Amino acid sequence: MHHVAFVVYPGFELLDPSGPASVFTGANRALGQSGKPAFYRVTLLSAEGGAVESSSGVAVETRSITDVRPGDVQTVLVVGAEREHLLPAVADPALRAALPPLVRQAERFGSVCTGGFVLAALGLFDGHRVATHWDACRPFADAFAKVAVDSDALYVVDGRLWTSAGVTTGIDMALAMIAHDLDATIAGEVAKRLILYARRPGYQSQFSPVLKAQVKGDSPFADLIGWMQANLDAPLDVPSLAARAGMTERTFHRRFVAATGETPARFVEAARLDAARMLLSRGLSLKAVAAQVGLFPPARLAEAFERRFGVAPRLFRDMHAVL
Repeated sequence: MHHVAFVVYPGFELLDPSGPASVFTGANRALGQSGKPAFYRVTLLSAEGGAVESSSGVAVETRSITDVRPGDVQTVLVVGAEREHLLPAVADPALRAALPPLVRQAERFGSVCTGGFVLAALGLFDGHRVATHWDACRPFADAFAKVAVDSDALYVVDGRLWTSAGVTTGIDMALAMIAHDLDATIAGEVAKRLILYARRPGYQSQFSPVLKAQVKGDSPFADLIGWMQANLDAPLDVPSLAARAGMTERTFHRRFVAATGETPARFVEAARLDAARMLLSRGLSLKAVAAQVGLFPPARLAEAFERRFGVAPRLFRDMHAVL
């Protein structure tokens, strides 16, 4: 069996191990339904073993990391926490002694959310590109000059190193691991059982244009933006949007830029292209995608897509549809 070990410590974020662990056990369930043996074994490790309390107050039972022999674990993932709980983990002598040999002999290793600080402090990220929680990107880059931080990705795969941005993105990364270890069909079945809207690929931004707009201030256009996201195939020009918002075109344009940091035209195109990227990664035809996101005919989609992402949409679909 493929042994997956999550390394936890007092005050860890409970969703960091529990979400991905549910994905791996879900893969075992899907395999069992087709008459195949379980593939994954999941273990929680800590410095001393025993019960370890998460930041939410829920405690989990763990094994001591010192009891695990290097080579017995195929995937090692360190989970994240807030700063006050993370710093003691970074300095923990048991973790500092046990993690390097465990990582060296694992098939892959990495982190969920801010767990990367623990591994980076040991020099295990040097020369690699990684993801971490958006709020930790700047401190991470400042602390570890030899590590390239991708502040936009949901998760990053760099050789044996897998890192995810934060909390729920660990689920996306675990699904990608299943697709890599087994196949995309199993990963899709797990995502469906967990009622996930979509298996998000790692290149997808931590923040969609919609979310970026919604987290700004008191989001005066939250309702309009939600409607836009659900109606990308509708006319989304300034006159139409201004009328829907009950404003003059000039007032709407000025207030929208102030609220979102983008002009309406740039915001709409970004939202449409991000939606197109997701649909293409699911294998849809260019014609279908262009119609769904309001960039019809397909030539219009192709021009805008290549201008933004630097790759033709057909090639993008062929490269990523199986992820």
